[in-house]
Amino acid sequence: MALPSLRSKLPDVGTSIFSVMTQLAQEHGAINLAQGFPDYDPPQALLEALAHHVCTSGHQQYAPMPGLPRLREAISQKTAHVYGVAAPDPATEITVTSGATEALYAVLAAVVHPGDEVLVLEPAYDLYSPAIRLQGGVPVYVPLTLPDFRPDWDQVRASLTPRTRLVMLNTPNNPTGAVLTPHDLTTLAELLRDTNTLVLSDEVYEHMVFDGHAHHSVLQHPELRERAFVLSSFGKTYHATGWKVGYCIAPPPLTTELRRVHQFVTFSVSTPTQHALADVLPDTALFEMLPTFYQQKRDLFRELLAPTGLRLLPVAGAYFQVADFRGLAPGTDDVTFARRLTQEAGVAVVPISAFYHDGQDHGLVRFCFAKQDSTLQAAAQRLQQALPYGS
Repeated sequence: MALPSLRSKLPDVGTSIFSVMTQLAQEHGAINLAQGFPDYDPPQALLEALAHHVCTSGHQQYAPMPGLPRLREAISQKTAHVYGVAAPDPATEITVTSGATEALYAVLAAVVHPGDEVLVLEPAYDLYSPAIRLQGGVPVYVPLTLPDFRPDWDQVRASLTPRTRLVMLNTPNNPTGAVLTPHDLTTLAELLRDTNTLVLSDEVYEHMVFDGHAHHSVLQHPELRERAFVLSSFGKTYHATGWKVGYCIAPPPLTTELRRVHQFVTFSVSTPTQHALADVLPDTALFEMLPTFYQQKRDLFRELLAPTGLRLLPVAGAYFQVADFRGLAPGTDDVTFARRLTQEAGVAVVPISAFYHDGQDHGLVRFCFAKQDSTLQAAAQRLQQALPYGS
């Protein structure tokens, strides 16, 4: 019997580049610096808390749809402590989600209607555009300026129209590591002041900003905060990406709309996991040490890559290193170079063209340095032996 015909909603979307490069790494025994996950465990206190709540506490049934009250209260207190702002209301402004990915999708499903435009600053995480299109929205792409990946606010201004429903931010940025400044946030607020445009600020790498600088959250800008959904990730903060727990902070009217969708997508997040996170979140040392922890890895990795001939771009935040390879392989596109590194050097990376809707190729690849020092050293040794090609 013939199967019914199916018209795809995303006919031009294939398997994620992260899955593709991870599969290629497995096939060739390569060290996987492509996919953005640590190869070390979460803090021991968090693991012990989870074991307790799984095995002995009886917390095995559904949590409340918005998240456990005690976890939302802990998030509220942590937010006030970190950013020096009024604590968001746990009851009406904080929603625990199945990772920041679900929060992002739920936000878009809640507020983007067919024909609405959404501004996306590129290069951007590859989830953004498909999630917008699935709601019938129209992504409007504004390129970040090379080589420092700064927003061109004049171009943002020119791209805003009466149909612009949402502006998407990502700071610190994946894949570039660039961070927004207070001036950036003030400029955006001025551009949106007399509009109905909302903001979605993806801040999952909020605790990974280097060289003595601070992360500047949209939550700290009163004008933007009133029109923004701000996303955070416990998975990134606690080296537990597989736990898939994040949260969204937004004003009550926006939170109401988010929850209308969230309740029918995930409904609630793992109960023992939420209890474990609520246990450890008051221990601020567990995330306050992250800038130093990841800066050490950034600096080590940059030092190890210096002999390879790759031109390393600055890294202000997150845990990714972007490198320009054009001096080593002139005329080679970034996908070919990434595959070549995986197959020949035994180190998997991600081509930056995957973060552009039209596959723009600037001769750049992304490494993840959220790895044990021994992993970074082993990867660098392979790269030093393989690069520069022809030496």
